[in-house]
Amino acid sequence: MIGEVLRDIFEENTEMYEKILEIRIKRAWGEVLGDMVLQYTRNMYIKDKVLYVSLTSSVLRNELTLCREKLVKSLNEYARANVVQDIVIR
Repeated sequence: MIGEVLRDIFEENTEMYEKILEIRIKRAWGEVLGDMVLQYTRNMYIKDKVLYVSLTSSVLRNELTLCREKLVKSLNEYARANVVQDIVIR
């Protein structure tokens, strides 16, 4: 019953649902990659299914750029939705 009510709310307000998914992805970033990566992360946002991440470490930036596809898959699995299709790491 509660699930049906929530589903109705999200169908009527897609912006709220997208914000919840964005929060899930941000939480997933820390859970999937760990605290070490999180402390080098400065800014993160999603636009048009692309996750933009700013990092302070160039070495880490290069390492994560090499495994972007795996990251996309892991983050979406954690969020239990297809939220991001690509990641831009700056």
